[in-house]
Amino acid sequence: DNGIKIFGPDGYKLSDAQELRIEDLIDNPGKISLAGPSEIGRAKRIEDAGARYIEFAKRTYPGESNLDGMRIVIDTANGAAYKTAPTALWELGAEIIEIGNDPNGTNINDECGSTHPEVMCEKVRELRADIGIALDGDADRVILVDERGHIVDGDQLLAVIAQSWKEDGRLAKPGIVATVMSNLGLERFLDGQGIELIRTPVGDRYVLEQMLSRGYNVGGEPSGHIILSDYATTGDGFVAALQVLAVVQKLRRPVSEVCHRFDPLPQILKNVRYRSGKPLDDAEVKSAIVDGEKRLNGHGRLLVRSSGTEPVIRVMGEGDDRILVEEVVD
Repeated sequence: DNGIKIFGPDGYKLSDAQELRIEDLIDNPGKISLAGPSEIGRAKRIEDAGARYIEFAKRTYPGESNLDGMRIVIDTANGAAYKTAPTALWELGAEIIEIGNDPNGTNINDECGSTHPEVMCEKVRELRADIGIALDGDADRVILVDERGHIVDGDQLLAVIAQSWKEDGRLAKPGIVATVMSNLGLERFLDGQGIELIRTPVGDRYVLEQMLSRGYNVGGEPSGHIILSDYATTGDGFVAALQVLAVVQKLRRPVSEVCHRFDPLPQILKNVRYRSGKPLDDAEVKSAIVDGEKRLNGHGRLLVRSSGTEPVIRVMGEGDDRILVEEVVD
């Protein structure tokens, strides 16, 4: 569904309107005026691209001390960062244990990486590592695991980075951008820190659009897609991980403490399949949504939206009372 990503000359992903225009041209090839042979671009290989990226990534590490004394399990999902991320961590002084670092052309994300962190959790416990870092295949997402083998999701990472950057005067504005799927616990935590949370529809492009239009430099999703616009035009899971590692080294406390900034509110997500039409336009459905919001009465959130990739309606609810949330979602 998302195997091809097209970027504009400025390095940013294209807008919805631009992508729809491209799809229209593909569906109607008669509209396309092809460029002549002398007018098209040329591909060239940058032989030292890996080394360039390693140096770039290391420069984003904000800590005064390096990673000496840290034992890190790094799972690169048999993907893009299988050489660069472990090398950068090693050059920063960490002891590293690599998994998911043997790509063969077909095993990318195959039972490894941030979408399958179970292997990394076990490896962290087995080797008594300080932290586990799991990237996904294209390395724009990251999930961390604490020293106990417990997963740290993107919401907690956003909390760590936002608070740290605010303390260091690095937040462009006193706020960050996240999607409607981020936990209400994150919003409450940030509010207590004097940091506003701006919500967008699901999708990193919408996060980035708000960041650019409003002047924020931190944004992300619970999946671990963290965008730090000071460094890149899109998400970079490894750079996000380095920001958290710097906080761990600065505080000299276990990851389980550093990366637990708030208790997530109970969150229930259920998918409802449908055959045709637009169920969310149905009067009965609209009435049910209004009734559900009334029952939560300001003590939670109800989000009902259609999936962008399959014929399902996603019903998500969260709040202080788990039983009430389950009843509303059902």
